[in-house]
Amino acid sequence: MLQRSSVRYVTALYLMDLALTVAALLLARWVRVVLPWGKAVDAAGVAMPWPMFALAVVTWSVTLVASKVYDPQRFAHPVDELQTLVAAIAVAMLVFAGLLYFTYRGLSRLLFVYFFVLDCALCLLARVILRRIVHAERDKQARRVLVVGAGEMGQRVVRALRPCEWMGIEVLGYLDDDLARRGAAIEGYPVLGATSEIAEIVSQQGIQELVMALPLEEHGRLADLVARLQGCPVNIKVVPDYSQMVLYRASLERFGELVLIGLKEPVIGPIDRGIKRAFDVVVSLACLILLSPLLLLIALLVKLTSRGPILYRSPRVGEGESLFHMLKFRTMYEGADQREAELISETADGKLIFDKRESDPRITPLGRFLRRYSLDELPQLYNVLIGEMSLVGPRPELPSLVERYEPWQRKRFGVPQGITGWWQISGRSSKAKYLHVEDDLYYIRNYSLLLDLRVLWHTLGAVIKGEGAF
Repeated sequence: MLQRSSVRYVTALYLMDLALTVAALLLARWVRVVLPWGKAVDAAGVAMPWPMFALAVVTWSVTLVASKVYDPQRFAHPVDELQTLVAAIAVAMLVFAGLLYFTYRGLSRLLFVYFFVLDCALCLLARVILRRIVHAERDKQARRVLVVGAGEMGQRVVRALRPCEWMGIEVLGYLDDDLARRGAAIEGYPVLGATSEIAEIVSQQGIQELVMALPLEEHGRLADLVARLQGCPVNIKVVPDYSQMVLYRASLERFGELVLIGLKEPVIGPIDRGIKRAFDVVVSLACLILLSPLLLLIALLVKLTSRGPILYRSPRVGEGESLFHMLKFRTMYEGADQREAELISETADGKLIFDKRESDPRITPLGRFLRRYSLDELPQLYNVLIGEMSLVGPRPELPSLVERYEPWQRKRFGVPQGITGWWQISGRSSKAKYLHVEDDLYYIRNYSLLLDLRVLWHTLGAVIKGEGAF
């Protein structure tokens, strides 16, 4: 549905990105000559042979496509689309600079800065303009959508399609056999009739897209409903109601005429997992080497300011619910961890609350400072290096808490557990414990290397400000 509605938009966007990239490179060359910053150069000093422009077009084309910049799913969320675009341009810029290093080293480094800024600005501006054009023309090219089933699944379909209205996705309403819903409006979308009237309503309303969102027990009726629509020019989609069984992200696999829906598949594929692991090893090793003076200083201060070991080895549950010992600089008085159960309580509906407060008497004065700026977490770079953790992922949990998890909460162990994660940048210690799992599941459903980079970037800002950590 989204692919069909966005094919012209994607094509225009792709061609426009490549054209603007060439324009940004030309403009950056001109800016480098006319602005007085850096070493003075003339036009000959920033000469670019035509193969350089061809190389830029190829590099940007491959990188933008590989980064899923043109994935229609991103178009419904402008912030996500723009962040992905900037990250993809940054990667393309690094690849382009690396290729030129082996072929043509005469290009000014300042010119690369101008090129990056101009390319981001032009491509972002083009998207804003193109969105306005598509939004203005949407009534002429609207694809009318009808949802069969006004229950929870049908309402989720409508909520998912609502952000796509600017692309010409027009949801007219629902069909449902529940008499209590007949003629009512659900979040502004009317129930137009019963499923027995499906053929007549599709013809009368000019429906082009039909989404079957029936409960699992009613899936046996699908064949009959589809048969009634044989004479109607309508595309039919089915939403399998396996929401209570899906543990991670579903996958689709075809064997001849047989279609299999995977309900418990690895969240991170082998290629992405290899890239993630390589990134973890390189970054953790570099950080351990660069930060070794700081690590030694903190270790010395911990030893001198309070009695007990320098490192605290905390048993945690990792990926696949395997146990390991997570390392931290000790921030509490010796034996304080035995009182941790006193800080755990439950809400009225049984959700766990971890009362992690700033005035915790178990924490040493030095520990309070280390926690505020997350310096106590630095030893976990070793956990990352040896493969027990990742830089980004759900936070490793205490075994005593995992024992009280509901089945849906165990989904968080489908990926490597991390030093930082989505909940750390969306509230850190100030959020209730049970809300952490919901943030972790958001990360699992939307995993990508770009999301990891985004989390790391925001974590750095949160740590510098000392927000929400104690």
